[in-house]
Amino acid sequence: MTTLRIGTGAGFSGDRIGPAVDLAERGDLDYLVFECLAERTIALAQQARRADPDAGYDPLLERRMRAVLPAWERARTRKPFRIITNMGAANPFAAARKVVEIGRDLGLKGMKVAAITGDDVLAFVNGSDCRIEETGDMAAAFGRPFVSANAYVGAGPIVDALEAGADLVVTGRAADPAMFLAAQIHAFGWKMDDWEKLGRGTLVGHLMECGGQITGGYFADPGFKDVPDLARIGFPIAEVAPDGALTVTKLEGTGGRVSLATCKEQLLYEVHDPARYLQPDVIADFSAVEMTEVGPDRVRIHGDRVMPRRAS
Repeated sequence: MTTLRIGTGAGFSGDRIGPAVDLAERGDLDYLVFECLAERTIALAQQARRADPDAGYDPLLERRMRAVLPAWERARTRKPFRIITNMGAANPFAAARKVVEIGRDLGLKGMKVAAITGDDVLAFVNGSDCRIEETGDMAAAFGRPFVSANAYVGAGPIVDALEAGADLVVTGRAADPAMFLAAQIHAFGWKMDDWEKLGRGTLVGHLMECGGQITGGYFADPGFKDVPDLARIGFPIAEVAPDGALTVTKLEGTGGRVSLATCKEQLLYEVHDPARYLQPDVIADFSAVEMTEVGPDRVRIHGDRVMPRRAS
């Protein structure tokens, strides 16, 4: 494979569904990733699971899958794409079962669905001597049980699912960039200790994870920083080379904008230290990233330094 095409189908739990369908139908994708989880949403999902053991996954899972899976089925005859999502939230197994149920209802045959677990550490943390980073207190000192506690899963188990033949992978609290990184590792055969490539793949994931933010949604400030046709904003596509070099773009005819400014703002979004972006798979240094506009709504991005994930 010379170029991997990854589309972002969602950047948060309540994100619009239309742009994902557009990507599925005419994006010529290899992967479509739905990033729908945050700390607040997974806590809400834990509460939902307490009330109903079969609940606890993203409330829009069914609507999204019913909208996208028909396009996925049509694509199988020409260029099949895979789907990765963290819509499993607090109950990935239940989410995977729901996807299978939807697939059967739509008449889909042969769709393989995988669920990734291992992120839920609530039972371990509650009442323990785990130290809370922000306060220095032990978890037991709070006197009340936590609603949720999750460890960020890396790319490894998602890669395992892809290598086992999964068409659709449902995770819980995976690190957001890890879902995109896993697609690159699997497609290009990267080694899990090839730190340079993992760092570049993490950069791809970080830029793509919030969907419409990098196509102008985060950048827009009407009257000061105007974005064309914002109501019809297109979601981003990553064109990734085997060495991890990236071009960010979007579908022709959609609203929004991909520019140096939109990409730079997303690069720094939710990054505590751009020189030490901590992830389960690698510690990435974004301070040397270079960006070049190479055409309308096309920005080429490359260059980062990395450290092994076990570095202190």
